[in-house]
Amino acid sequence: MSADDSSTQGELESQLAPSVEKRAEEEQVQNEPQAKPAWTPSPAPDGGFTAWSVLAGSWCVLFCSFGWINSVGTFQNYYEATLLNQYSASTIAWIPSLQIFFMFAMGPIIGQLYDRYGPRYLLLAGSLLHVFGLMMASISKEYYQVLLSQGVVSAIGVATVFQPALNVIPGWFDKKRGIAYGIAASGSSIGGIIFPIMVQKLIVQVGYGWSMRIAAFMILGLLTIANLTIKSRLPPQPRNMTREELVQPFREFSTVTVIAGFLFLTFGIFIPIDYVVAEALGTGMDPNLAQYLLAMLNAGSLFGRLIAGALADTLGAYNIFSFVCYVSGILVLALWIPASGNAAVIAFAVIFGFTSGAYASLIANLIVKISPNFKVIGYRTGLAFLFGSIGGLTTNPIAGAILQRDNGSYTGMKIFSGVCVMVGTTLVFVARLHQTKFKLLAKF
Repeated sequence: MSADDSSTQGELESQLAPSVEKRAEEEQVQNEPQAKPAWTPSPAPDGGFTAWSVLAGSWCVLFCSFGWINSVGTFQNYYEATLLNQYSASTIAWIPSLQIFFMFAMGPIIGQLYDRYGPRYLLLAGSLLHVFGLMMASISKEYYQVLLSQGVVSAIGVATVFQPALNVIPGWFDKKRGIAYGIAASGSSIGGIIFPIMVQKLIVQVGYGWSMRIAAFMILGLLTIANLTIKSRLPPQPRNMTREELVQPFREFSTVTVIAGFLFLTFGIFIPIDYVVAEALGTGMDPNLAQYLLAMLNAGSLFGRLIAGALADTLGAYNIFSFVCYVSGILVLALWIPASGNAAVIAFAVIFGFTSGAYASLIANLIVKISPNFKVIGYRTGLAFLFGSIGGLTTNPIAGAILQRDNGSYTGMKIFSGVCVMVGTTLVFVARLHQTKFKLLAKF
């Protein structure tokens, strides 16, 4: 081989080497596992058959959960007069207090389970627990039996279905989220209308045991519909939350103030719901009229929740929530305290029900608006409900203690209720100002 041939061969090898190395690198890249692209959820459909079916299922859940809790005053009156008349009113008050406590206190646990696994198994387990607890309550004769069955087992079932029914809504509705929450929350109002009237009539006609069983069968039917229709549009995230995600809400000024506001509002809002009937009877209202007061209050809340939800989409959830809750506090202090006749008490029940309706229909929406993403909604709404459960557990005992201190006068209890509503609303409004950089006219 000549020197020229050797040099030519060397040049060819030097030219081919880079291309060979490049092909080898390309083959190596192709053989390596590719990282999955980040998943970005598509926009909420804001309608369609599936979305409205999910909302119908959520309505059924709110009817059977919050609607049932809204009727606890009926049972407290019956227990005090008949089944548990050997116990004091403050002792009996622990039954509805535990119901409210467990409905809210299970929030972080239920929220994390929802974030990881979605609503299906929670709805199934909660439905069974709720119905089983009521069936056991129907055969209960002793205080501890009623406390465990209705105040604990049924209440845990309520908690297990209540939060998933609210958490699925943001995945299906965005621009119509406010009205969607309002429609779902109207189920609790209608439940609060139907259950007190139904239970009172059934107790007279068929007795306490069968009245509780009939209510349980009704709840079973509606929760069956909910189990068939409710599903999450966004896939669950089967992962453990990081320490940073767990503590982050407590570092956010707006989240902390909203949660604190929710605590005070729970103290204030539930006192009229629990005591308006007892106070009316104590001031001489005909029992045949007083038995409908709770239904009147819930009828007012039906329209309040629908209207507040619709206005939240156009004027802002925080704006509407703050306005109507301030009005609720004013009504307690300016109308309920001096109310002396039937007309004034009925007017208070209806108007307070209307204005306080936003409390149930918008609280979850408030948390959603200040949450960073959908992955943590369950946990964050659960935190709000957990702190609200403190008020749910202690409201009735505190109110009972105030009544006892004041020798049966309701004035001190009403002042406590009104002040708590005003303080809670102010805290939520402060969070709203912080989020909008103190712009009073901002839609938020």
